[in-house]
Amino acid sequence: MSAYLPPRRLILLVDDDPLLLDYLKTVLDHSGYETMTAESAAEALQRVAEREADIALALLDISMPGMSGLDLARRLKEHTSVAFMFLSSVDDAETARQAASHGAVGFVVKPVDAARLLPAFESALARADEIRRLRRTEANLNAALAAGRETSLAVGLLMARYQTDRNTAFEVLRDHARSSRRKVNEVAEQLVAAEELLNSLHGAFAGRLKAK
Repeated sequence: MSAYLPPRRLILLVDDDPLLLDYLKTVLDHSGYETMTAESAAEALQRVAEREADIALALLDISMPGMSGLDLARRLKEHTSVAFMFLSSVDDAETARQAASHGAVGFVVKPVDAARLLPAFESALARADEIRRLRRTEANLNAALAAGRETSLAVGLLMARYQTDRNTAFEVLRDHARSSRRKVNEVAEQLVAAEELLNSLHGAFAGRLKAK
């Protein structure tokens, strides 16, 4: 029986230089990725419309005729879920600042060689994956809070007790529910009930101490 091979991550390469596109495609294909190319921002938007859910990362040239890479990035950020990094022939603080302000997860300077491209690319891909994970957590959290008062209360209790943020509190609650094969709301109800019991016992102890 053949070993299971995970699907290759799909990368969208966007540059108006066909020779550079071919080089980038060759490097990434040989590194185990699936690639598709576009020689303009308009063509890139068409590729995204066709396969948005499959695209792990887009590599965008900043300077292209017509719609620039920065303008394309703005469209991707506002209307899609595709993460992107920039490719630029200029290496200065202002260009890096623009890339960061547009939400890029990485930045590579031309001329490109495999030794510099792959580490920067893999770092950007990891950052894109982390952003997607956080977005899924936020979406799951919002759905859970909308579904039950107890979940909202339980998340608040965990935040207060452990001095943590909302997403972390929800992830801990969710992971505990999964490990015990229970629903999040069931665990939340138990946590809230335990807290209410402790508060009640605290009040009872305080009354006895006061009576003495």
